[in-house]
Amino acid sequence: MTATLALDGVSKAFGPIEVLHGVDFDLRPGEVHALIGENGAGKSTMMKILGGYLPATSGTVRLDGDPVRFAGSEAAEAQGVVMIHQEFNLAEHLSVEQNVFLGRELHRGWFLDHRAMRSRTRALMESLEARVAPTARVARISVPEKQMVEIAKALSRNLRVLIMDEPTAVLTGPEARVLFRQVRRLRDEGAAILFTSHKLDEVSAIADRVTVLRDGAVVAQGPAGEFTEDAMATAMVGREMSDLFPEKRRGGGEIVLEARGITVPGRVEGASLTLRRGEILGLGGLVGAGRTELAEALVGLRPRTGEVRLKGTALPADAAEARRRGLVYLTEDRKGAGLLLGSPLKENLTLPVLHRFARPFIDRKAEEAALDAAIRDYDIRAPRRDMKVGNLSGGNQQKLLLAKTMLADPDVVVIDEPTRGIDIGTKGQIYGLIHRLAGEGRSIIVISSEMTELIGLASRVYVMHGGRIAGELEGPRVTEDNVIRLATGLDRAGEAAA
Repeated sequence: MTATLALDGVSKAFGPIEVLHGVDFDLRPGEVHALIGENGAGKSTMMKILGGYLPATSGTVRLDGDPVRFAGSEAAEAQGVVMIHQEFNLAEHLSVEQNVFLGRELHRGWFLDHRAMRSRTRALMESLEARVAPTARVARISVPEKQMVEIAKALSRNLRVLIMDEPTAVLTGPEARVLFRQVRRLRDEGAAILFTSHKLDEVSAIADRVTVLRDGAVVAQGPAGEFTEDAMATAMVGREMSDLFPEKRRGGGEIVLEARGITVPGRVEGASLTLRRGEILGLGGLVGAGRTELAEALVGLRPRTGEVRLKGTALPADAAEARRRGLVYLTEDRKGAGLLLGSPLKENLTLPVLHRFARPFIDRKAEEAALDAAIRDYDIRAPRRDMKVGNLSGGNQQKLLLAKTMLADPDVVVIDEPTRGIDIGTKGQIYGLIHRLAGEGRSIIVISSEMTELIGLASRVYVMHGGRIAGELEGPRVTEDNVIRLATGLDRAGEAAA
């Protein structure tokens, strides 16, 4: 079978540094081909070459067997090659329907056909089971909903090749299954699909073939049925993978954080929870259940009613005061809100506690020493200390964000989606760091859409459904089945905890 799109001995260099080395890869009609590898393996560069965003330095790109040189991504899209990026490419100030048809607006005579675009957008969002109005402004919808808009944009095109870069990174399991139904439909209609994910169970579930990339070269390739998840992980990192999660920690007797009747209008209703010293507590539920909103209310980033007590003392809904008292929050949006991508490591690290380095002028040596400690303690891997944070891999960005947050020396840390878009090797590092922090006596709340992560890290889990705490699970009751049943409303709290 002739491949729809292929790379033939393709290499790519940026200046003197070659990041892809003679790669052979193809996408065949009616097939899902998974491309996996650690962050920095070269996956994004490969996808950008296939999608017309980057030219190859050497080798050949082939479309239907013939050599092709796309002048850019628009030229590739004109040939039916569409890419869904991991980082959103949306106009935040426009509506959902305007984003879906941006640059390809439908017309009725001289005028835009708003009715047709709205109807088509509504149908696309319904097919993705996303409850988002076509007229909703993108800036006001959630991160997972933005991902669904990106997917709807791609599905609205007459595509022959679909390149998907971590499309489920911000989706829950049920949402990912909805997406997979659409992927299988496109595959059955003859589309060639490239799928990348750090979630190896998803690769096993959706892929027909698998290619493993390591250090810019193909190290394994074959039918998906020939790869177990362990085999994929070993091929990615070049070594045997030990158990991914450290042994679970149970918190001590002292309650350090208590929330009673927390309400965020329209988002959270009457939520109560407790957190003990040294505990890793999970907060689960489907996207839209109110997990992030509850976390933001706890740390004072959202107006709320109800009571939050930190170490026995009432805490006002004020983020600065919460941080001063030792309660901090790591956002799920590390690139949009957590880090200054255009600034170097040192400035990102010390900015939240810059007053500590002012004597009265900024003590640059002290800042450098803090960066030395962060690089050592959090294993941040950067070619240059002065490089912009936006050029770090996702895993190293997340480790820097964690180091930055911990520079405030907090007692309680709320971490929203700690490993979104991070490869399996770095996930293990992040889990180890979280475990280490709990071992130091800090108390951790982890919000995660990855079921294995939630179950693997937390000894106790609160599950949310429809803005409410649906139930609490502890010890052997922390299972995928129990979490799902609470998250979907199939179980009431008493039934799941029995």
